[in-house]
Amino acid sequence: MSTPASVLREAFERHSWATVKLLDHLETQDPELLAHGVPGTYGPILETLTHLVDADDRYLLRMDEPTIPPYEPKPPLAVAQLRDRVREHAQRWAEMLDRLDTGELHARIQGNESDDPGIDPAETLLLLQALHHGDDHRAQVCSTLGSLGLQVPDLDVWAYWDEGRG
Repeated sequence: MSTPASVLREAFERHSWATVKLLDHLETQDPELLAHGVPGTYGPILETLTHLVDADDRYLLRMDEPTIPPYEPKPPLAVAQLRDRVREHAQRWAEMLDRLDTGELHARIQGNESDDPGIDPAETLLLLQALHHGDDHRAQVCSTLGSLGLQVPDLDVWAYWDEGRG
């Protein structure tokens, strides 16, 4: 039987699965492909995926830190490095959800100015944003692949479920 906690856990497991599956697919492609981007997306494939993974780091950090340094884009990481970080994030998301289940998680986002009170509590916002952000950028990478006439991996929930995750 599903519970609210089990549904949320499954959503984060699928979040990690989809990114790893996309990275695995990209490893089978010409490495030069990773430098391609199309208008309307974040940018080149590898930069987009590095941004996605870096953002997850920041969402996880925000669960414990109300104020974090401003975002600074980083140079793209190799596919293998990104995969390792996504797998690490999967464990960290599970730990964060454990804390949520026990009532030990209380995230807040510090406001920047006197007219910006911040967000407290912020854990729901951060969890929803992480899931949305991941889907958004994975879709952009898949759009880039499709626009180049290349095969696009199936990352939807049905594919996740068919692989025995559910």
